[in-house]
Amino acid sequence: MSLASRYGLLKQVADLASGANSHRMSFQRYVLATLLEEVLAATTLRLRVMSRSRYEVRRKVQTGDQRSAAGLDLEILDHYTGMGRSVSTLSGGESFLASLALALGLSDVVQSYSGGIRLDAIFVDEGFGTLDPESLDFAISALKDLQQAGRMVGIISHVAELKEWIDARLELKMTPNGSVAEFTH
Repeated sequence: MSLASRYGLLKQVADLASGANSHRMSFQRYVLATLLEEVLAATTLRLRVMSRSRYEVRRKVQTGDQRSAAGLDLEILDHYTGMGRSVSTLSGGESFLASLALALGLSDVVQSYSGGIRLDAIFVDEGFGTLDPESLDFAISALKDLQQAGRMVGIISHVAELKEWIDARLELKMTPNGSVAEFTH
């Protein structure tokens, strides 16, 4: 093989690995996209339950701007319309459910790769106020399932309806002398 042929072959491999290819995806982004597919599969299982089978999360294959790198953008498949939509079009409540499902899906995949190490706690900070009553029920149900599976679930929220769902609470109350924390059941 001549020096020019070897150079051409090495340049081809380097271009593929660096993202100078038809998909505009580097090798590193390809590996990340593969792992992301696993996370999105676990996320979709959770989101289907919380959205009453309306939504799936998937990796966007096409980029809108051919000048930018591809492969790690997300979109939502809305089964009511049968079309994909940008995650930026989700309402506050839909976005909260998708984020919660993504966190739980990521947790599931991390546990599966960790060789038996468990992630025993999850904390959810706010977002419940953006949910309609039915979506709130589905989100709480998903969190209760986690709790029954042995995980500790911490919720940071001001939503009064959550008090009905949560047995043990650490409540912070403002007083003229500062805040007071107390456990209630």
